[in-house]
Amino acid sequence: MHIEPGVVDAAKMTLAYATAATAAGVGLKFAWDAIKNDGGVAGLVFRSVVATLAVFIFFEVLPHFAVGVSEVHFILGSTILLMLGAGPAAIGLALGLLVQGMLFAPSDLPMYAVNLTTLLVPLFAISALAKKIIAPKTAYVDITYKQAFALSTAYQTGIVAWVAFWAIYGQGFGVISSVASFGAAYMLVVVIEPFVDLAVLAAAKSLKGKDTTPFLTKRLGQAA
Repeated sequence: MHIEPGVVDAAKMTLAYATAATAAGVGLKFAWDAIKNDGGVAGLVFRSVVATLAVFIFFEVLPHFAVGVSEVHFILGSTILLMLGAGPAAIGLALGLLVQGMLFAPSDLPMYAVNLTTLLVPLFAISALAKKIIAPKTAYVDITYKQAFALSTAYQTGIVAWVAFWAIYGQGFGVISSVASFGAAYMLVVVIEPFVDLAVLAAAKSLKGKDTTPFLTKRLGQAA
């Protein structure tokens, strides 16, 4: 998603700055956790670069189109989380979004705080959800497909909810029809993306018991 420029005007951007700053702070906390427990600085840097490249490809190379108040993108947020960890995933989403805007869509940059919030808050939400639905000391390759599907759909639901919030916050309830158009189009992502996530997880199951650090998060193939 990229919420269209002007949906939230400058007079209302203070909230977006606050939510983005808070999300960035949480992301830094996850990054620090990765340094301490998941491959050190080298592991964090490597996986963050991988995540950034992946996000850039997802946003710029994979099919994407504008509908209503935002653009529809494949994001694969839960896959990045499970493969690389929450810290690198947060950095990758933040930097991938920034690089894509700087190189190809500078008109989107004034909405960076809005879009950053929309991407990161659902990521942190599914990280918390994972702790509730996945038993402790379970390698991610050992989670069930039902659990992986729940994480993927929860992330997509969070994206749609935040887009709807920003649109209504910025433009009022008169924009409901545009929000509905975006939501309807985004169903394509909601239907397809979880199955892509499941396919990646299935491929990753071959890594069970292996130390993948710094290439992938340690939790992917090892119980933690």
